[in-house]
Amino acid sequence: MVEINERNVLLNKIHLFNGLMDDQLTGISEKLEERVYPADAIIFEIGTRPEGFYLIYEGKVKVVRPRERGGDFVAWLTAGDYFGEEALFEQRNRSATVIATEETVILFLSREGFEDLLAKYEKLKPNFLISIKSRKLARASVFKWLGPNEVIFFIARRHKIRLVQALIAPFFFLALPIALFSWSFLAGVITPVVLGVILLVGILLWALWQAIDWSNDYYIVTNQRVVWVERVIGIYDSRQEVPLGTILSVNVETDLIGRAFDYGNVAVHTFVGNIQFDYIDHPNQAADIIREHWERTKSKGTQAQKEAMKNALRAKLGLTVPQQAQDELPPHIVSEDQKIQNKRLIRIVLANLFKLRVEDGGTVIYHKHWFVLLKQMGRPFLFFLGLVVLLFIRIWSLYNNPNEAIFEKLESGGFRPDTILVTIPLLMLLFFGWMIWEYIDWMNDIFQVTPDEIIDLDKTPLGTQERRSAQIENILSTEFKRKGLIGYLFNFGTVYISVGGSNLEFQDVLDPASVQADINRRRMVRLARKSEDSTNMEQERMAIWLAAYHQNLKEFDTPVSTEEDDEILKAGLASQRMDDLEKNDQIDTLVDNQSMDDMDF
Repeated sequence: MVEINERNVLLNKIHLFNGLMDDQLTGISEKLEERVYPADAIIFEIGTRPEGFYLIYEGKVKVVRPRERGGDFVAWLTAGDYFGEEALFEQRNRSATVIATEETVILFLSREGFEDLLAKYEKLKPNFLISIKSRKLARASVFKWLGPNEVIFFIARRHKIRLVQALIAPFFFLALPIALFSWSFLAGVITPVVLGVILLVGILLWALWQAIDWSNDYYIVTNQRVVWVERVIGIYDSRQEVPLGTILSVNVETDLIGRAFDYGNVAVHTFVGNIQFDYIDHPNQAADIIREHWERTKSKGTQAQKEAMKNALRAKLGLTVPQQAQDELPPHIVSEDQKIQNKRLIRIVLANLFKLRVEDGGTVIYHKHWFVLLKQMGRPFLFFLGLVVLLFIRIWSLYNNPNEAIFEKLESGGFRPDTILVTIPLLMLLFFGWMIWEYIDWMNDIFQVTPDEIIDLDKTPLGTQERRSAQIENILSTEFKRKGLIGYLFNFGTVYISVGGSNLEFQDVLDPASVQADINRRRMVRLARKSEDSTNMEQERMAIWLAAYHQNLKEFDTPVSTEEDDEILKAGLASQRMDDLEKNDQIDTLVDNQSMDDMDF
């Protein structure tokens, strides 16, 4: 049975109920019905009438949308998550099926109770609306870089006022075609109409481009990271992200107009700077969502450490260690260009020909994009091509001129080749060597990602070599950018890696999104492994201490007594044997009461 105070703690952590006092939370908690679902139980099915609103107190569920060819996975939801509010708001049937994947404790609020809740506390309505809006936008959008266990909890574009501001200039420029049409009408000439139509089409395309550009920028919060996606069609493409665990603070900035229209900026401060959510709807609710999942991340880490400490202590005392559920893997981010590469043979051929990405064991090696190579080889190739043309022109000239020959006969009886024909191949050989030089220089500029570090090697042929590296666990944030029409069309750009006070750049790499994903995956694996090793050592040390304390607890608590008292105590101790359940209860209490700071984790 979930007690009222425990329910209040859960509600207080969920952004939906921010702004309510303790007594108000208690009133809501009292109306919640506790329901327990076994593993594989269906909580509700698609197409059914909504009965109420669901909060997960304990356990895990999956949300699926059945199709003709099997279930289309939507999301995993765990303790602290909620579902069912969207159908209640929109007065429609369920759009998905929710299934418990393990024994799950649900706190259920009936449809009538949900309506009473919103009627009584109107300030909660924006909290629900922003959640519903995020879920709808997440379903309508496709982000191939999301991991299989990654769930979007918040997603937003810039406020529509930014779209209005972007359309102001095209709106005023409409005066030009209107003036041309008026001139044509008054003067009775056709030329201004043609010019006006061309100008009008250009302005409408400009406005359409501004609208598409506005719709392509996203601010996203998942259960693992905070992401800013910025894209300008054909010009610029960038994604900046930080793990939730690196966040230091979340602040909201609004001005007078922003408060009137309920938009503002949310600044997410990390170790190396900020991710700024500019001009988003309901900035306070957005900040609350970020804080909620930030706190969840910290709480999960603390809980995992405590459970590991308990298991280490149980092992030292010879008790059975319960089997732990397998941790979720880090997000496997799919290359954004993978689908395109599978369909475009020329891109695969070029990538393999120039070996833009080579994986050898646990090390991945990247070269700059082949377009950079063509750019470097462009000048010597043009000179080489020009010399080839001159060579054919000279041969043609000699062939058609009876007074000249490729080999001139000397008076001494020998032959002398044409001077120009000899000079041109020598120059061609020079420029061909220049191209080989540029190719070697391109091949020598490599970027490596190993399980332990990232490396930037820059070596000139027959010259110096510069090596910049950093431990992969020291990476604080990553960002990639694609700039220019060429970078967008051929999908190459630069990955910016922030490491403490310095930055590394993987310049002009193919599919920078997948390069960023490679780095982030290895960083997460390395951090998890390092944390596990450190924690195991600390747990071993603390388990020895706590086991010793637990085994000698009676001795420490025994007061000075007479010999008779000692005999009685020894007899009592000899007959008393604590069973495993009692020991486990004591271990739980001991570890839970011990602060994590004292354990020096």
